[in-house]
Amino acid sequence: MTTESASAPVGFIGLGNMGAPIARRLLEWPGGLTVCDVRPEVIEPFVAAGARAVAEPAQVAEHARIICVTVIDDAQVTEVLTGPSGILRTAAPGTVVAVHSTISDRTAEELAARCAERQVEFVDAPVSGGAPGATQGRLAVMVGGSADAVDQIRAPFGCFADLIVHAGPVGAGTRMKLARNLLHFISFTATTEAQRLAEAAGISLTALGKVVRHSDAVTGGPGAIMLRDTTAPIEPDDFWFPVLGHVRDLGEKDLSLALELGDRLDVDLPLAQLALARLAEGLGVAHPVLDKETS
Repeated sequence: MTTESASAPVGFIGLGNMGAPIARRLLEWPGGLTVCDVRPEVIEPFVAAGARAVAEPAQVAEHARIICVTVIDDAQVTEVLTGPSGILRTAAPGTVVAVHSTISDRTAEELAARCAERQVEFVDAPVSGGAPGATQGRLAVMVGGSADAVDQIRAPFGCFADLIVHAGPVGAGTRMKLARNLLHFISFTATTEAQRLAEAAGISLTALGKVVRHSDAVTGGPGAIMLRDTTAPIEPDDFWFPVLGHVRDLGEKDLSLALELGDRLDVDLPLAQLALARLAEGLGVAHPVLDKETS
């Protein structure tokens, strides 16, 4: 991080449910904050707290050298950057544009190419942790872009994030976010299946939820198995073989018991069936007999 980047003026475009709590954390940034949103009522609190307000993205670029964008979708991000009143109309060479919106990785690459024509750095920087994480300054940010651009945004991003991961070149941040959200929403779907089983068994769903949140906070939840650099099969003499073999054995036992309970209660558990069939291979510790029986 250079001395210049440590005090670079920051701009923020899009003060919605996610953007507003991120931008509030940037009010403390020593380089100053310029904000922009189409709704005057969401801008007023920022002005009262000392931020500069402007009407168009191009005006943000007149004042800021690091610009955060948190709007809804690919079309809005593209308009904010390349439209008639977009950032690229006025951005100075060396400006860094960081898009926190979850967009297509291809859109990110296309916009990076447009920015490069103006010697502007583009990073895709989706976040994880939601509004509570932003409010607490505990977001995770997954950044795709050049090492120099990532170095420039680390200090201001530190106002709202306590984990900043350089995922790779432009587009990699978005690809990491999509993989992370794949896990998130598949887990939600599995949760609905577990709730159906619990409800049929006469178990309190709210009490079950407390147990899940408590134990995941201790064990790390699904992230607890994400410690290897590859998804390849594990050799028997590898350190991870007995560790994940134990996970496999416990998982297959518990999934089998849950499926047996579901059968007795007439609750269909398709995700549990799929998990039992694929857990061992997914962990890298498949056993051939089970593979033949479940393929």
